[in-house]
Amino acid sequence: MDEKEKIEIIKKNTEEILTEEDLKKLLKTKKKPIVYCGYEPSGPMHLGHFVTITKLIDFEKAGFKVKILIADIHAFLNRKGDENYVKKEVENWKKTIKAIGLNAEVVLGSDFQFTKEYQLDVMRLAQSSTINRGLRSMQEIARDIDNATISQLWYPLMQVADIKYLKADVAEGGLEQRKVHMIGKDMKNILNHNFIAVHTPLITSLKGPGEKMSKSLPGSGISVTDSYEEIKSTIKNAYCPEKIIEENPILQISRLIIFPRINPFIITRPEKYGGNLSIKKYEDLEKLYSEGKIHPLDLKNAVTEYLEKIISPIRKNWR
Repeated sequence: MDEKEKIEIIKKNTEEILTEEDLKKLLKTKKKPIVYCGYEPSGPMHLGHFVTITKLIDFEKAGFKVKILIADIHAFLNRKGDENYVKKEVENWKKTIKAIGLNAEVVLGSDFQFTKEYQLDVMRLAQSSTINRGLRSMQEIARDIDNATISQLWYPLMQVADIKYLKADVAEGGLEQRKVHMIGKDMKNILNHNFIAVHTPLITSLKGPGEKMSKSLPGSGISVTDSYEEIKSTIKNAYCPEKIIEENPILQISRLIIFPRINPFIITRPEKYGGNLSIKKYEDLEKLYSEGKIHPLDLKNAVTEYLEKIISPIRKNWR
C-alpha cells in the first residue's frame, strides 16, 4: 500500500484529522507509527465503540502498530464503578478485543499511571490548565457534569499524559474527545510530545436526534451482550424517518459499522416490493433511501441481520 492509499483509508469515515499534513509527514518519516485509542471498562462494548474500533482496523491495514488502552483508573476517576467492578470489566474487555480479531497491544492504565514520572507530568499539565478548560473537556465524557468531582478534572490531564507514555504518534477517538486532545496539542511543549489527533463521527441515539448513542439510556444503543431478539427489538423501534438522511442512526450504523465489514449490502424483500437489492457503496444506499426507494422497515431488517452477524461471535466470548 503506497502513501496515498494509506491516507485514503485513514481519512475514510473520519470527522477530522489534526492535521492531514502532519499525517503525511509521519508516513514519510516513520516505518511503523503507533496509533492508540482508550476505552473505559465500564460495561460492555457497544456500537459507539465499534466506530473507533473500525478505524483502528483501518490504521492496522495502513501499517500502524495499534495500542488499545483499557483505562481502568480513568473509569474509577470518572465514577463508573468501584475497583472490584472495574477489575471485572477489564477481563471482559480483554476477551472482547481478542474476539474482534484486532492485532493490538492491549495496555492497562494501572500498569504505568502510578509511576513518579507520569504523575509529575500530570501535575505539570494541571499547573497550566484552568478549571474551566478541564470542565469543558469533560462535558461530553462525564455523566453528570453539573456535579463534577475533582477526580473528573484530573481525568483529561491523565488522558493527555497517556499519549506520551504509550509513545503514540496518533491519538484516535470519537469527536467527543476533541477538547481533551486539544489540551494535549496546546501543551505539547510541557510534555515534550506531539501527536496527530484523528476523530471519528458520533452515532446519534437510536431514540432520535439530540443525544449521542449511549447504552446507559434504554433504547439508545446496542451492546455486544445483547441477544438477537434484543437487537431486533431495539432496531425495530429506532428512529429512522422515511427519506431522511440527516441524524439517521440506522444509516449511520450502515455507513460506519456495516459497510466496512460487509460488501455487498443486501436488502431482502418480496418481489411485490421491488425484490432484493445488492448495494456495493454506502453512497448508493443513501441515495436510494433519500429517494424513497428503500422503506425504513426493509433497511432496519437488513441492519438487524448484519449486526447479529457481526456481534454474535463477540457475544459468545464476553463472559
